Amino acid sequence: MNKKVLGVFQLVMINVIAVDSIRSLAISAEYGFSLVFFYILAGITFFIPSALISAELGSGWPNTGGIYVWVREAFGSKWSLIIIWLNWIYNVVWYPTIMALIAGTLTYLFDPALATNKLYMSSMILVLFWGATYINCLGMKASSWLSTAGAIIGTILPMVLISILGLVWIFKGHESQTAFTIKNFFPSKTNIDDLAFLSSVFFGLIGLEMAATHAAEMRNPTKDYPKALGISVVIILVTIVFASLSIAIAVPKAELSLVTGALQGFKILLNRFDLGFLVPVMALFIVLGGLGSVGAWVIGPTKGLLAASRDGSLPSFLSKVNKHGAPVRILVLQGAIVSLLCFAFVIMPTVNSTFWLLSAITAQLAMIVYLFLFLSGIKLHFDKPDVPREFRIPLGRIGIIVTTLLGAFSCLATIGFGFIPPKMLGISNVFEYELSLIGGMALLCILPYLIHKLSK
Repeated sequence: MNKKVLGVFQLVMINVIAVDSIRSLAISAEYGFSLVFFYILAGITFFIPSALISAELGSGWPNTGGIYVWVREAFGSKWSLIIIWLNWIYNVVWYPTIMALIAGTLTYLFDPALATNKLYMSSMILVLFWGATYINCLGMKASSWLSTAGAIIGTILPMVLISILGLVWIFKGHESQTAFTIKNFFPSKTNIDDLAFLSSVFFGLIGLEMAATHAAEMRNPTKDYPKALGISVVIILVTIVFASLSIAIAVPKAELSLVTGALQGFKILLNRFDLGFLVPVMALFIVLGGLGSVGAWVIGPTKGLLAASRDGSLPSFLSKVNKHGAPVRILVLQGAIVSLLCFAFVIMPTVNSTFWLLSAITAQLAMIVYLFLFLSGIKLHFDKPDVPREFRIPLGRIGIIVTTLLGAFSCLATIGFGFIPPKMLGISNVFEYELSLIGGMALLCILPYLIHKLSK
């Protein structure tokens, strides 16, 4: 029997560490002052709608499995299998990118040049990921401790500190690498390909639905989950916008690294205030935050696969759990796939290009999953109105229709923008880039059909 170890505070920490990650700061900082415009846009059209839909569905169907259960109730087991598969596999593809950030950050403790060493990056990714997997095998209590420590010490604290340093620097009248003007607030019309980064902004805001997979460990899921979502939305939007702005203030755009950009900003700002001795401390904090984020995502989607296995949609072999209630066979399978993917850092020409391609594939697949989240929300709202819900989207039918339209349109638009490679990566063959992206997405979408047939 699962222990009820998760209350509002623990759920907020899981949401914060799952969404509000240092990983997205460098990519967001690429926009300069216009990142505020993009986050306002993303908040209104995607982030808040996804929180509202998740709150209604989570309070109506507070079952272990989260989005797998919601899509199953709305569209049946075949579609729910495809969606939970994509929800799981896009995270599997994403793990090497966040582990690359952690491994790159660690180099600031001894040799920053190693951040471009492909052999070092691959080896460190393996060590860190399997460490996070082991912690999750110890059960939800151990995982929630990692999430809480990562959220407070490794995410909120560094973000607040860099935000304060950036604001103080500007208020004292010092030079900024980004201009705070009305013109720079809006995205450039001439550099339309930079809208490719919009997919990363949206991808940086996914994850609020993930905590619902732990329904069995929640003390009062119908009340605590919606309340935790509201608190999480405020914390995440405020910290991520101000921390990204501070990096944009400190680091010249031409020198900004997608992998270690956050620590670049810390290093520059801390040195300006004669606090350079804190750089290694911040590096350790960021590593802890990254590990907490990975820890939250390592266990979250596997709970959906566990539910699918128990439903008979996946082989029963995967339904094995250990004495702590952790789906050990799924976790080991996941670790094996990530181990293979980490060798992309050896094969691809540069660390930055690998980081971006894997990020682009995960962002596209994530938007497909969220499209079904919104569609499930509106379908269940009308098809099963009598199911008790502790939380319902305000304004009744108008509220659910507007929320769904905003969310679904933002997902489709983001998928379209995702096929535009950003200039900074120097990709000369756009067709080859788009073909790689489409091929990767198609392969990962077909696999669940094959697995479903084999399981039958």
